[in-house]
Amino acid sequence: MDSRFLQTYVHVVELGSIAQAARHQGLTPATVQQRLRALEADVGSALIARSGRTVKPTPAGVRILERARAILRDVRDLRSAASDTDLPAGPLRLGATPTALTGIMPPVLRTWVARHPGIEIYIEPAPTTLLYSKVLSGELDGALLVHPLFPIPKTCAWRDLRHEPLVLVTPAGMPVTDPLAVIAREPYICYDRSVVGGKMADDYLRARSLRPRVRFELDGIESIAKLVSEGLGVALLPDWASTGAPLAHVKRWPLPEPCPVRTVGAIWLRSGVRSELMRAFVELAESQLGLGGKTGDAPG
Repeated sequence: MDSRFLQTYVHVVELGSIAQAARHQGLTPATVQQRLRALEADVGSALIARSGRTVKPTPAGVRILERARAILRDVRDLRSAASDTDLPAGPLRLGATPTALTGIMPPVLRTWVARHPGIEIYIEPAPTTLLYSKVLSGELDGALLVHPLFPIPKTCAWRDLRHEPLVLVTPAGMPVTDPLAVIAREPYICYDRSVVGGKMADDYLRARSLRPRVRFELDGIESIAKLVSEGLGVALLPDWASTGAPLAHVKRWPLPEPCPVRTVGAIWLRSGVRSELMRAFVELAESQLGLGGKTGDAPG
């Protein structure tokens, strides 16, 4: 059985379209159909039911889907382990939150390409909660994300990369002498309270009996900062990293202590075949950020 045919089948199911799967793999739709027919002949059952331009798995296709994904992971692990270099072969499947992707990774990726030009990195942008679950399930080799509000399991390694205290973000021209008075007075753009940084901000305000006038609530630090720059309100946000020019027309102000701090770091499975690759990537990130330390478990 050709593992490439299994990968094509998984892509067809996940994308719901032969045409989209063909584009995703750089193949023609006719080639995708040929691979599906060959796979169905090999297993002895129809795996895909066609309805117009959309497709869905048959009952047999549903039953083999997770097994097919597991086989593909095993094949990928085998190829990585068979590397004759100091590091396992890639690709390194790496997740990153949007702020980590734009604020931490660009200089690290630039150096990685120079040092390891033959090791490809697949990058998946996603929120922390989704990345965390994908690392634990083995779908990703590691991720750069926000430390959750609970202990990391012992099966995982963790490395701190950034500590980001909450700050008040205002339009650049707004005078601020008392950050708490500004929060109480101005329209407030609320960082989604279901994510770590948003919950920290909400807890900080509650502890000071502050109930700002919420105008908007959303996830996405850069998006919130953009709304602030347009004069639509003020916000409490983690002091996020940025590798480009600072966002124009906003200013960050420190908050009265005690101020909560969001920790951004790297997580990966200790026993993963590509754990050495992930460790090498994290050590490179530390050198770029001027950090150092031992691999371990983040404090709960």
